[in-house]
Amino acid sequence: MATGATFAALRHRNYRIWALAGFVSVIGTWMQVLGVNWYVLKETGSATSMGFAVLLQAAPTLLLSVWGGVLADRLPARPLLITAQAAHAALAAGLGAVALTGFGGLPLIFAISLATGAVSAIEGPVMGRWASTLVDRETLGNALALGSLSNSAGRILGMSLGAVVVAAVGPALLFGINAASFAAVVVALFAVRPGAVAGVAVTAASATRSGVRAGFAYLRGQPVLLLALALSFVLGSLGRNYQVTMAAMSDGPLNAGASGYGVLSTVFAVGTVVGALVAARRRSLGYGTLVVAGLLASGLQIVAGLAPGTVSFAAVILPIAAAAVVIDTTVGTRAQLDTDAAMRGRVLAALAVTGSVSAAVGAPLLGWLAEYAGPRQTLVLAGTAATIATVAAAVALDRQHARTATLALVTPRPRHPVRRVAFRAARIVRPAGAVCVIAPAGPGRIRLGAVRLPELATAGSVARS
Repeated sequence: MATGATFAALRHRNYRIWALAGFVSVIGTWMQVLGVNWYVLKETGSATSMGFAVLLQAAPTLLLSVWGGVLADRLPARPLLITAQAAHAALAAGLGAVALTGFGGLPLIFAISLATGAVSAIEGPVMGRWASTLVDRETLGNALALGSLSNSAGRILGMSLGAVVVAAVGPALLFGINAASFAAVVVALFAVRPGAVAGVAVTAASATRSGVRAGFAYLRGQPVLLLALALSFVLGSLGRNYQVTMAAMSDGPLNAGASGYGVLSTVFAVGTVVGALVAARRRSLGYGTLVVAGLLASGLQIVAGLAPGTVSFAAVILPIAAAAVVIDTTVGTRAQLDTDAAMRGRVLAALAVTGSVSAAVGAPLLGWLAEYAGPRQTLVLAGTAATIATVAAAVALDRQHARTATLALVTPRPRHPVRRVAFRAARIVRPAGAVCVIAPAGPGRIRLGAVRLPELATAGSVARS
């Protein structure tokens, strides 16, 4: 792919505005993360307390994301997002006040962390659905990849600048900077022109199926997407909790200490940038890409467990990080492109919950294994399990792909029992966005075939499914 295509999504004015505002916000967010960790650690001297603050921000995702998905599918995004940015800014300002005055102390810090996580959990699906309206279908995967690049670069810059600021004046300024950064997002929300991308809906239709149960029912009827989410869960829990495995290796077999852990963290961050660029250069991100990236990450995890020193371990960590970003971007792309538009917010919520649960399950599991079996053995064992899971998912996906070759019938429901069964099977396995193409197949015959919406320009006579 040409270099220019790496940044194809930037051709859209709305996306350029949104990407710049998002980058500013990400920098502020990571400054706040560092500030909270530093404040809690300084006040308690306990890494466990610091981890508890992080947990409080992540826990609401498990309970509230599904409701955020419902809101994303039923209500206009812009008012919801403006409200969320105002709430984030107020909470960040509250952290700054606590840091300056000491009023409320750690209990108030923990309460604000919990509230911040709740706002983020509800906001996430709304933000994801909104961002998908800023580009066309062909550049959505590229936009998601560039979003990963922005997040990675913003994390590196935010943590680096935050470390300088907190050492010089303390964490209060970090919280103030983050509060101000949300103004950029609000400005972008007003600057974006609705309907600038032809054929893309900017608001959800409130007359569609509603409720959390409808979302779960829809997911049960999407076997391919469920397989992708399941594989994402396994790879996330066993292969992506790098904070645990890198720390265990640094403190154990590598004898690298805190400085070595810092170097490995930096290498991993660089790897995420590389992965985002690789994903952005891909013309399409399909399930084959997901399987290849999963096998690469899992196989390299086994190699990492056998690495003799810090340098060789870092050399393996970088492509693992790159593959992790490709996996995330691919699953996110398929969740957007292969789902009913009326259910997209709830699917994105399910994706967010999958990521949170995989972190919540994987981190303590890998920590326990590293403590009782050893860091090297943990990496090899987890990498082997992830490899087996990826191969199993590849086989299952291949079978589903074979089933999707079944014609997507759009004729009225047949009365004959046998034909009715075939009709239902075709409806279940029909690819998202498919339509039925009716074309001549010889004298007195016609041929039915399923194609995707972008192919309509070259199709013959079509009837929407």
